[in-house]
Amino acid sequence: MPRSGSPPDSSELRRRALSRWDEEGGAIAPAPQAANLDEHELTNAELVHLRIRVIALENMMIAVLAEGSDRQLEVAREMAEYISPRQGATQHPLTIQAADHMTDFVERARHFRTVRP
Repeated sequence: MPRSGSPPDSSELRRRALSRWDEEGGAIAPAPQAANLDEHELTNAELVHLRIRVIALENMMIAVLAEGSDRQLEVAREMAEYISPRQGATQHPLTIQAADHMTDFVERARHFRTVRP
């Protein structure tokens, strides 16, 4: 535990960031106007744009991971394992899918890693 007044170490920051997955599914509290998702159905055009942005973000993450250190790849895998359901916890399909996608990103990034001397 960090002393009061001193900045938390990286493991404490990671624990705090990932702890939301247990209580909130990783989500940040919704803005008041977005609290009820049924208020606004997305149009097909909005869904297409959202899909394009997600694909772009996925590819950007793979590019970043491809140039990352071995430790960064290891941390990404640890995060995927962390959000995977633990023994005795209710398995939520979206959580399982998210963890699988994270692991897949790491594997896909390995194909683009540059050879280091």
